[in-house]
Amino acid sequence: MIFLIFAFILGLLIVVHEAGHFFMARRLGVRVEEFAFGFGPKLWGWKKGDTEYRVCAIPLGGYVKMAGDERSSCKGAAQEFFSKPVGHRALIILMGPVVNYFLAYVCFVIVFLIGAIDLDASSKAVVAKVGKVMAGSAAQQAGFIENDMVLMIDGKKILNWAEMQDVVMASDGKTLQVMVERSGQEVALKVSPRLEKTRDLFGREHQVARIGIQPRQLEKADHLVVKRYGFIESCWRGGQELLTITVKTYVALWEIVTGQRSAKEGMTGLIGIFFIVKFAAAIGFSFLLHIIGVISASLAIFNVLPLVPLDGGHLAFLGLEKIRGKGLSVKTEDVIAKVGFGLFIALALFVFYVDFERIGLIDKIIGFFK
Repeated sequence: MIFLIFAFILGLLIVVHEAGHFFMARRLGVRVEEFAFGFGPKLWGWKKGDTEYRVCAIPLGGYVKMAGDERSSCKGAAQEFFSKPVGHRALIILMGPVVNYFLAYVCFVIVFLIGAIDLDASSKAVVAKVGKVMAGSAAQQAGFIENDMVLMIDGKKILNWAEMQDVVMASDGKTLQVMVERSGQEVALKVSPRLEKTRDLFGREHQVARIGIQPRQLEKADHLVVKRYGFIESCWRGGQELLTITVKTYVALWEIVTGQRSAKEGMTGLIGIFFIVKFAAAIGFSFLLHIIGVISASLAIFNVLPLVPLDGGHLAFLGLEKIRGKGLSVKTEDVIAKVGFGLFIALALFVFYVDFERIGLIDKIIGFFK
């Protein structure tokens, strides 16, 4: 099921993006010859009007083939791409990312309308009261018992279960001074968290400090905080969410370019997105819809970067043409396109490597040859 969900999301984002190019081209009088989902050999297709719609073997993208969309092949006919003014060509190219960006906004608005679980607020709604002490755990050895209310750790006041978890995980295994309330009295305990291996949503192993207690179970999921808003406020909050994600994305890109952030930490590809979608689907529809919005916005933002063969690279060519009053020579554009495509393939391979490393595949391959 998760593969079907992932395939649907990927297909939706690709089709929406290419539909933006398609409908704007048709609107401005450019003949569209092909509308393709995927790359490589055609699996099946059909023709309607001037356009052939096709599904190809490699479902990692899509494209819209327009009449005269290469300078060398443009004959000057009115329905050809390069026969149109610079502004019209820019609109056709820009509309793909714009539609993805709009889809992200719609997703966020719907999330606020139907209500989403606020994970941070939900975790803070769980009081730091012990529901169960695991047998043989560090907590049992330290003297924790059921219904102990954690008040302080190393002199820091604890207000909820999330705060207690943060302090324990940050301890790196060092002994903690814990004050609990037990039957109306304060009891001082010392506990040394144990470093245990756990896996994140990508399947990578990490060491996490734990003491071996579980929270008191709340009835009727009253610790889950679900927030819903009216239509007007949902529209406003959807815009705020989109703006926040946009700013964070550009900040992250700037930090990667300037070396303030590791590219490995700031990038993820299809494999990483698959695990993110899997995690979101396990939480619920609203959270999954939010992730779709984030991915769609990220796709739009990435596509307008001034890099060939991205949409932003073609927009950069059009900007130069507008400034110079004429386009670059066919030979110059071809050289830039080849260099850009080579760099793009190198980036794609790097992102795949990062994803494989995250899920532990690289370590397994290295271990196999040792």
